[in-house]
Amino acid sequence: MALLDWMSDVGGPVIRGEGVTLRPPRAGDYAAWSTLRDGSRDYLQPWEPAWPEDDLTKAAFRRRLSIYAREMELGHAWPFFVLVDRGRTLAGAVTLSNVRRGVAETGTLGYWIGQPYSGQGVATAAVRAVVGYAFDTLKLHRLEAACLPTNHGSRRVLEKSGFSQEGRARAYLKINGGWADHLLFGLVEDER
Repeated sequence: MALLDWMSDVGGPVIRGEGVTLRPPRAGDYAAWSTLRDGSRDYLQPWEPAWPEDDLTKAAFRRRLSIYAREMELGHAWPFFVLVDRGRTLAGAVTLSNVRRGVAETGTLGYWIGQPYSGQGVATAAVRAVVGYAFDTLKLHRLEAACLPTNHGSRRVLEKSGFSQEGRARAYLKINGGWADHLLFGLVEDER
């Protein structure tokens, strides 16, 4: 039933941070999401995997919601849309994924912010809010994140959120059609 509740826009955690509200994506978010992503395409593409041809279609968005719902139901991921203007305007997204329990108690953080909201502290506020949720509510021990060495904005977001650079991974992720090195960052709960 949790899956049906989420798909009908009911349920899921809401997190409040400094000037941001985070909540799971909803079907009614499609227009705002597709408009923001399309308007930010040139800004985002250098840092992201190549977009499929149908990426901004309603059908692709519905598939994305279905995957998100399943991952949340299993406790493997927590996707959030980042809202500003007291929860009225979509500014981006942050996802806590690859949640592993047992001896690891860890997760991976990823995020994007639309170009109109870049450089305004929105990403930092969203990441900090998810860090609090991951450690305080989900009781994780460690968070990991990665960014391209040339993505100075993303690197600053992680550093301002308490993450430390731990290394460099060669050909770590396929970004914008090619394998790219990434800087690896980590944050342990008792160090924040």
